[in-house]
Amino acid sequence: MDPLAYYEDRGDRLVVVNANTAKRNALSPDYYRVMHKAMALAAAEARIACVILHGAEGFFCSGGDLGMLASRREASHDLRLSKIEDLHDVIRAIMACPKPVIAAIEGGAAGAGVSVAFACDMIVAAEDATFTVAYVKAGLVPDGGLTGTVAAHIPRAMLMRMALLGEPVSAQRLHEIGALSECTPPGEALTAAHRLGDALARGPMTAQGAIKALVIPAYTRPLPKQMDAERDAMAQAIGAPEAGEGIGAFLEKRRPDFQRLRGKP
Repeated sequence: MDPLAYYEDRGDRLVVVNANTAKRNALSPDYYRVMHKAMALAAAEARIACVILHGAEGFFCSGGDLGMLASRREASHDLRLSKIEDLHDVIRAIMACPKPVIAAIEGGAAGAGVSVAFACDMIVAAEDATFTVAYVKAGLVPDGGLTGTVAAHIPRAMLMRMALLGEPVSAQRLHEIGALSECTPPGEALTAAHRLGDALARGPMTAQGAIKALVIPAYTRPLPKQMDAERDAMAQAIGAPEAGEGIGAFLEKRRPDFQRLRGKP
């Protein structure tokens, strides 16, 4: 039986594939396990610059498996909480990963698939893709941090309409308001995500990780605490080898070679 999820190790990046194609790449226990393994490997290996998420056969993720959700109606409240925490643990892992995580979206993302996408650091989507938050149509409410992460990217009125009416929003519209990193012709989202991966692999990975750690809490952390975090991160960065290479390259009017610091040719 083919796996419902797997990851590919490309050397300087990991590509996580949701392959539950019979259910439009609905979330599965296999996907959760693979995601945790990929995020842990990315954190542990200095060679890995980023993680790219995408869905097989032209659709990113349809969210929760409604068949499984139906069976949980008879489960205990504690079990329901536990199953929701399984999703939340994946979202936390994406956000805690010290390497940038990129979502490459073809077709669309729905429900918790939107949660996964907006937990990522960059989203690349095909212009014909849609984002749908239709929990309300099943008498449910969003989870996976969706009301927090999406709210950080789009106006309140748009999020309310998406969540209260379950109306899809196009990738083009989200790109227009700055909620997506890039919008591509259909079929090119993964290629564009790899271009971003190439740029990240040429960059200062330690500094990139520090930047991610600063930006994620910036939307909720009070400014004085955010400035303290910036102070500490900047003081650390100035003394690191990456800054030596970057500042030296600027003063010498040449391109910085951060890969050399990692022993790459």
